[in-house]
Amino acid sequence: MSAADEALADGKLRLDHPAPNVARLTIANPAKRNALDHDILDAIAEVVPRIEARCLVVTGSERMFSAGYDIGDIPSDVFADEAEKLVAHPFTAAISALEAFRYPSVAVLNGHTIGGGLEVALACDLRIAARGIRLGMPPAKLGLVYSHTGLQKFIDVVGVARTRELFFVGRNVDADRAEAWGLVNEVVEPDELEDAGLELAREIAGNAPLSLSGNKRVIGALLEARNELDADVERELVELRRACFASEDFQEGVRAFGEKRTPDWKGR
Repeated sequence: MSAADEALADGKLRLDHPAPNVARLTIANPAKRNALDHDILDAIAEVVPRIEARCLVVTGSERMFSAGYDIGDIPSDVFADEAEKLVAHPFTAAISALEAFRYPSVAVLNGHTIGGGLEVALACDLRIAARGIRLGMPPAKLGLVYSHTGLQKFIDVVGVARTRELFFVGRNVDADRAEAWGLVNEVVEPDELEDAGLELAREIAGNAPLSLSGNKRVIGALLEARNELDADVERELVELRRACFASEDFQEGVRAFGEKRTPDWKGR
């Protein structure tokens, strides 16, 4: 590891610089399928604003991008509070840091990309995926109301119809179908992915920096202006999400998901 490289979050997040003007963040929590915990999310939020590069690559270790939030081991007596804290604060801060990165970012999806892991990928400007991986959003399988800001990202990328399919059906899609939807920009063979991702990052980093940062800012501002919500409506949507964390169904959904069984929904 060079002097400029870092091991963060007790080694669960790595920062290196694989090419000129290119920085790379690697999620490395393989024991939990690269699930996103407080340490990883806090490290992303802390390190991204100080990265100096003209392109940022985000990827995963050991043929897994990320299985999403790490909520499976939260004790039942504090489940609602701790799950909400994980999803509401460090996740939001990490996503905001990625979106605010001044120059373009590329998610290199080397393995399955699920739930919060997929939103991390959507926080990047471009996505390149290995053929054979699967992408999906399981909130309907867990009893989770997703954040309105997260849902808006999906609508911006794949449109209303595909967002409804992802969130209402909850079925994973393979990389080729994800490319047809526009969820990923390019699909390559697994053994070609790392080189293809770095080549794309090198090409981006070699372009005019003022153009890269300026066009990213313009695109972001246009999306933000179009997506403004009435304050009362936004409060309602936030409360819908907050209430789901305390529901019986959410706890049952997470338990059933971990135990690989059909949930017994109660609607409360």
